[in-house]
Parts: sequence; C-alpha cells; structure tokens
Amino acid sequence: MANNLSLRAADNIRILSAAMVEKAQSGHPGGPMGGADFTHILYSEFLEYDPSDMHWPLRDRFFLDAGHMSAMLYGQQALLGNFTLEEISNFRQWGSPTPGHPEVDVERGIENTSGPLGLGHAFGIGAAIAERFLAQRFGEEVAHKTYIYISDGGVQEEISQGAGRIAGFLGLGNIVMFYDANDIQLSTEVDAVTNEDTAKKYESWHWHVQTVVGNDHDALRAAIKAAIAETDRPSLIIGKTIMGKGVKKEDGSAFEGEVELHGKPLGQSKASFTKTIEGLGGDPNNPFQIFPDVAEYYAGILDQKRKAAAERKAKFASWEQANPAQAAKLSTWLSGKLPEINWGEIAQKENDATRNASGNVLAYLAGKVENLIVASADLSNSDKTDSFLKKTTAFTKGDFSGSFLQAGVAELTMAALSIGMSLHGGVIPVCATFFAFSDYMKPAIRVAALMEKQVIFVWTHDAFRVGEDGPTHQPIEQEAQLRLLEQLKNHSGKNGVLALRPADSHETTICWKLALENQDSPSGLILSRQNINDLPAASSRFAEASQAERGAYIVQNCAGTPDVILVANGSEVATLVAGAKILSEEKGLKVRIVSAPSEGLFRTQTVDYQETVLPSNVPTFGLTAGLPVTLRGLVGTRGKVWGLSHFGYSAPYKVLDEKFGFTADNVVAQVVSLLG
Repeated sequence: MANNLSLRAADNIRILSAAMVEKAQSGHPGGPMGGADFTHILYSEFLEYDPSDMHWPLRDRFFLDAGHMSAMLYGQQALLGNFTLEEISNFRQWGSPTPGHPEVDVERGIENTSGPLGLGHAFGIGAAIAERFLAQRFGEEVAHKTYIYISDGGVQEEISQGAGRIAGFLGLGNIVMFYDANDIQLSTEVDAVTNEDTAKKYESWHWHVQTVVGNDHDALRAAIKAAIAETDRPSLIIGKTIMGKGVKKEDGSAFEGEVELHGKPLGQSKASFTKTIEGLGGDPNNPFQIFPDVAEYYAGILDQKRKAAAERKAKFASWEQANPAQAAKLSTWLSGKLPEINWGEIAQKENDATRNASGNVLAYLAGKVENLIVASADLSNSDKTDSFLKKTTAFTKGDFSGSFLQAGVAELTMAALSIGMSLHGGVIPVCATFFAFSDYMKPAIRVAALMEKQVIFVWTHDAFRVGEDGPTHQPIEQEAQLRLLEQLKNHSGKNGVLALRPADSHETTICWKLALENQDSPSGLILSRQNINDLPAASSRFAEASQAERGAYIVQNCAGTPDVILVANGSEVATLVAGAKILSEEKGLKVRIVSAPSEGLFRTQTVDYQETVLPSNVPTFGLTAGLPVTLRGLVGTRGKVWGLSHFGYSAPYKVLDEKFGFTADNVVAQVVSLLG
C-alpha cells in the first residue's frame, strides 16, 4: 500500500506539472513528469526542514539547477502546502508566484533562482562550502545536507567541470546530487551531442557515484540512503529516468521518451493531454487537484517534519545554553550584522595602486570580520587577496578552519560558488580576479543581482594600463557593462549592482566600506594595477574620501560658479587634477573636479545633492579609460567625454597614456575645445 501511495503521489505531481504547462500553453512538461519520483521521495522521506519555520537556518537545502523543470518543483511544493492550487494554475502568468523558472523564495521552499543551466548546482556546492565553514566553527550541531537536482544540460554546461572538480577536491560529503539522465534534451537526443561516461568523469573528481533506475522508488530510497552515509565525498545519483513518464497518445498507447515532450505542452505534441491525465488517475477537466489520500499522506509527513524539527531545535537550544558565546556569534553571523570597524585606522601608503590598497583593507578585516570567505581564481598574489590569505589558510578536504577558497582558474564557477555561500547565509563571500575576466562571470553576476544577494567581487587590472599584457587583458567595455547592471533595478526597486571604481587608496577604503555594508545586491570593486597619485585634500584625505559614500563628490572646487567641471573615476581623476592645475594657472579658468566611483549610487541621492555636485548648466568634461558611454550620463547634454573606442595595445602603461591621450595636456586641449 505504501508503495502504491508513493507512486500515486508522484503521479499527482506529474498531473499538476502537465496541467500547468497545458494551461499556460508554455513550458516544459516531460522533464518534470520524469523527475517527479525523485522529488517526491526526497521531500517526503529525507529532506529535513520545519514547515512552520521555512527560514530555519539548520534546514536541509534543495537546489534546483534545471530551472526549466519549475513545474515539478511547484507541484511538489503544492503537495507540501507551500503553493495553492490556484497559484500553480496561474503558472507563468503576470503576478503569479510560479514563474517559468523558479525565483528564490525561501518561504515557499525555493532556495535559488535557476535559469542559466549549470548555475544552480554550483550555487548548491557553494552553499555546502558555507555549511562546512560554519560546522567547523560551531560543531556538527549546525550541520545539514545539501541536495541538488541537475539535468543533461547542466552536466554539459562548462561550469559543471569547475564545480564538480572543487566539490570533489574539498570532499564535500554533505552533498547529494541527483542527475536526471533521461537521454533527451530540448532539440535532440543526448547521444547526438555527447557519449561521455559521466559516472567515470565524476569518479575522477573523487565523487561517490551510483547509477539507478530513476523512476523506481525503492531504488531511489536505497541510493539516497547510501549517499547520506557517504560523508567523505560528494555523492552523485545518476537516475535513468523516462522523459514524459506516463504520457499517452490519443489511442492510449505510450508516448514516452520523445524529444518534443521536453519543451512543448502535451496538446501541441503527438501526445494526448486527456489520455495522459486519465492514465495517471486524474480528471482532464479538472486536473488541478491533490488526491485525497495523497493529501492525507502529506499531512502526516508535515506533522512528522514539524516534530523532528522541534526535537532538533530543543537539542540546539541546549547547545546554545551550554555555549552562550558561540551561540551569540552564530546568531550575529546569521543576522548579517557586522562588527564595529574603525575604517579610519586602516593604514594606506601614499600614491599606491588601488589593488594594493584593497589588499590592505582585506588584511585589516582578516580576523575582525570572522565570517568573511575570500576566493581567488589563481591570482591571489596579483589581485592582492593574498594579504588576507597570509592571515588564514585555504580550505582543504576535511579542514575548513581557514577562510580562503583557492578556486583555481574558474571564474564563472568561483562566482557561482560565492553566490551559493550567500544564499546559504551566515557568511560574507568575496571573490577576485582580473577585470577583463569578469566577462566569464556575467551570467552569475546577473542572477546574483536578480536574487539581491551580497557578494563582493574584486576586479583588479582595471584598464588599458595593464600595459605589456596586451589587449586581451586590457578592459575597455567591461565597466560600461557593469554600469548597465547598476542601472537595472531589482524587484525591490534598488540598483541591481553596486559598482565602485575608487580614485585613490583612501577612496578604496571607503568603497570597501560601502561593499561590506551593502546587503541589497552584489558589489564590484574595480581596482588599478599601477600606482595612482593621491587626490588633494585640505586636511584629512580619508575624511574627504568619505564623501564617496554618496557615489560622487567634489574633490577640488573653485570660488563661485565653475567655468567647467571635470568628472571621472578611478585612475583618471588624478589625471584631471593635473590638467586642472594647467587650466587654472595658465588659462585662468575656474575648475571643479568630481570623483564619481559609482554613478548608480550617486543617482540615488537627492536631486538637490546631484545638482550641487554636477549642475546641469555648467559644461562638463569626462575622462574614462573605458567606452565614452561610461560617463555620458554624468557629463550631460552640455558635456564631452574622452574615452576609448578601440581595443588596447601592448606597451608600458605610461606610453599608452601618451598614445591614447590620457594626459594633463590632452585634458587641457579637450576642455579648451569644449568651451569653444
């Protein structure tokens, strides 16, 4: 009877999944129908969480990589009471909480936004790293499992290489990943694309691998139990499932395992929606129902989960009572509250590269912000995250006592792992590489922006002044791309990204402060390789740089209304200072200089403040090492921007400055031209 009821529950998910797609006339029915057996077994018999406290930090996590299989997850969560039948019947519709690809909503049991294949499972692995980091510090009292669901597409995406390698290298035995191997993808059968031995691939990365019939409930139970028992290696369960399990044609014959079932409503394929729903025990005229016996079964499951969670919470409360200092620290970390930081006492050298200044900040934060995890893509000695690494150790298998992840040469993987850490909670992830390689990271940054998660990206070697490394390593258009994300609003109406390009060492300290305090979005610090002259200051440069907290501020002013305003960020501000000296002393012009490390942040200030700094009635000249569009929004209609509209060249950076016109003399020439 239990097995029959178990199959009936999985069939109920199949019916709901097919019905969602059919009503919307949009979506993917076949995968959810094949994967329903695993999700039902996992959620009903293994996944530990508290239905009355969905944000419980000690809960098991489930990360769906295959976002196109959202109907499966919504159907499963409907059985658990987290979605109403009306909500899932409005699948993919305006205002519905059931979009075509799931968006993070922990209250409804959705741990991550999943869309670009491969990201979701890397998020899960990142979350598992965060769990091990916390367990190392607070004991197995805070331990939990991380379950991941991946499909053929996720395995094929290149990110699986980096994520699988790192999970195996670190021996993340808290991971159980189910690979839905149904041999079908959107446009072809899988064997038209690849014939690799996936099991051997993961075994070579030191995973524990099992291959089972993915629709056999007893086989799934046994495989999950074996995976849970394997604590020294991450586990992969390769489930050989049937795409469109239960689908029938009009004549009642089976129509399973077909390519067109992947991305078409059943009624638009050779299948029959009516015969399929009937065959699964449902009512084609009213498919949005939960069978009474399934509802009763799941009510009992929910009671069991609440009881088990209450028992664990009672044990945890005893641990808290016995370990008050540790408990207080864990509570603080989970709340996101930062310790007191005296930013003004961070020592910065004069006229230093901003990457070095960033390294000084990280060295200061090491040990003070104890839940900071820093990662680097094999560049720690160049992106200066090694200043943090020198105060701690890198993660190794079985040892997460340090706070550094050596990600290797895998920028996208590193970004996604960092986002997964943020999704887990309790830690603040930082990851670093060269700015040119941010191109590899864009899909992950975009999803982090959508999910409104705090990740601090450190990007060094910020412009053509990388010099002899040549055009492949010289960012030109990258800042403009990031500024676009800064303009893109998240669903809370805030800037999607906080992009910060500091103009000198002390401004770098302030930008780090902004990034660490920003919990509404990812932040990016864009830093120079070469030394930069400190900006002028009447008294304390640090105090004056603190004005950068408003996104843009006046670095140097003149008496009365300026004849011209010069605006830039990063290295270029110092060049404007040199040019302004000539404009003032030799041309008799009244000049104001503005540093704008973040236009996005500046645009959130009051209109009065914006007009005070950059009045619209004053001619404005912008200087940027990137595309001119980077500063067009700041210079306005009466302004002019000098930037680059071509790739860089290999040469010492001072030669490139001369060749490309990033000199005081050219600033003077361009301003004179602007003023006519």
